[in-house]
Amino acid sequence: MITPEHKNIAQWAMDTALKNGCSAARVSLTVSMNNSFEYRNLQLDKLHQSSENKLYIELYVDGKYGTFSTNRLDKDELDVSIKEGIASTRFLAPDACRVLPDVSRYYKAKKTDNLDLFDNSYYDYTVDQKLALARSTVEEIKDADSRIVSVVSSYDDGCGAEYMIASNGFEGMIQDSVFSLTAEVALKTEGDARPESYWYDSKLYWNDLQKAGIARKALERALQKLGQTKIKSGRYNMLLDNTASSRLLSPLVSAMYGSALQQKNTFLLDKLGSKIVSDKLTIKDNPHMPCTFGSRWYDGEGVATRDQVLIDKGVLNTYFIDSYNSLKLNMSPTIASPSVLTIEHGLNNWNQLLKVMNNGIWVTGFNGGNTNSTTGDFSFGVEGFLIENGNLSTPLSEMNITGNILDLWCNLVEVGNDPLSKNSSRQIPSLLFENVSFSGL
Repeated sequence: MITPEHKNIAQWAMDTALKNGCSAARVSLTVSMNNSFEYRNLQLDKLHQSSENKLYIELYVDGKYGTFSTNRLDKDELDVSIKEGIASTRFLAPDACRVLPDVSRYYKAKKTDNLDLFDNSYYDYTVDQKLALARSTVEEIKDADSRIVSVVSSYDDGCGAEYMIASNGFEGMIQDSVFSLTAEVALKTEGDARPESYWYDSKLYWNDLQKAGIARKALERALQKLGQTKIKSGRYNMLLDNTASSRLLSPLVSAMYGSALQQKNTFLLDKLGSKIVSDKLTIKDNPHMPCTFGSRWYDGEGVATRDQVLIDKGVLNTYFIDSYNSLKLNMSPTIASPSVLTIEHGLNNWNQLLKVMNNGIWVTGFNGGNTNSTTGDFSFGVEGFLIENGNLSTPLSEMNITGNILDLWCNLVEVGNDPLSKNSSRQIPSLLFENVSFSGL
C-alpha cells in the first residue's frame, strides 16, 4: 500500500521542514482502506467504503514543538502548510523536553523481519462475497426462535500501512489487515425487558475468520439472559469471564503510563519495584508474536520493542515512559505503550474455575462505569449469573461492583488458562477473585 511515491513525499516533507528552520522533524504517512456492511433482519442497513491518505509531521523549531496533519499530499500545498506550521510553532513556548529519541534506541529493520500481519489476498475478496457473508449470518438464526425481535450482522474489514521517518536516522514501515464479523440479537419477553447479546470474530486473515456459528452463539448468549434479576447486595466470589477480563486490566495498565505519572494522576505513583497486587498476577508484553493484533517491531517513536515482564508475581517492574516524559520525570525511557499483553496462565479452564469457586457470581459483561485514575476507586455495572454449588443458577443484571482496583487485584486467587483468542492484543483468560463487593437489591 505504501508506494515509492508515498516514501518520496514523506522524505520531501521532512527535507522541506529542515530547510525552513526546523532543527529536527518526524514524518508519518499513513494509507488506509475500510469496508463496512450491516444487515438488520435481512435488510441491508449500512454500506460504507472509504480510503484515506494522511501525512502527519512533527516540527522541532528553536526549542519549540508543533504538529500538523493533512490528507492533501500535493507538494505545492504541503510546502505552504509546512512553512505555515513552522511559523506558527515559533509562537509557542519553548519546551526542552521535546526531543527525538536517542538513535541507539531505534528499531533497525532486518530483511528477515516479518510479523505476518497483512493478508496479501485482501484485495481479492469482492463486495458480493462480503455482503453474502453478512446476510448469511442473519439467516443463520432468523427463524430459530419466535422471541427474536431483531438480528443485526456487521461485516467489517480494513487494511492500513504507515511509513515513518525521523531526521536523526529512523525509517520504518508497518502494514496490517483485519476482517471482523459480528452478530447482535435482541429478544422480546412478557415484561419490558429486552435481553440482548452479541458474538463476534476478528482475524488478520480472511481464511481464518469464523464464517458460521457467530449468530447462533449470540442467540445462545441472549437466551441465557431470560429472567434476569438482581440479588441481595454483599460480598461474593467473582469469576470474570474471558470475554470481559480485559476490562478490569485496563485501569491497571493505564496507570503505568508516563503521562499519568508526570501529571500525578495515577494510583501507581512511586510504586515501581513494590508489590502492588496478588502474586498470582504476572503480566507480560510480547510485541513480536506473529499474526497477532498489536504486534510491532517499534512504538510510535520508532523505539525498538522487546519482550518484557510488566508485573512479576504482583511486583510492578516498569512504567511506559516515552522520550518526552522521561525528561519531564528525570527517569530512564522505556517504551511509549504496550503491544500484546498476556497473563501467565494458571492450571484451570473456566469449567474448573467454576467448580473451584462453587458459590459466587460469574460476570459475563460490563454495562458502563468508571475508575478514578488517581485513587483507583471504581464502580462498574455488571451482568452475569449467580453460581450455586458450582452450577449456573439465576441470570443477573443491573448490579454494580465497587471498590479499589489495587484491592481487587490483591484478591485475585486463580488465573485461568483460557484466553478467548490467541491472536488478540489482550490475551487475558478467566480470572477468579474473592471478596468482591456487589450492589444489587
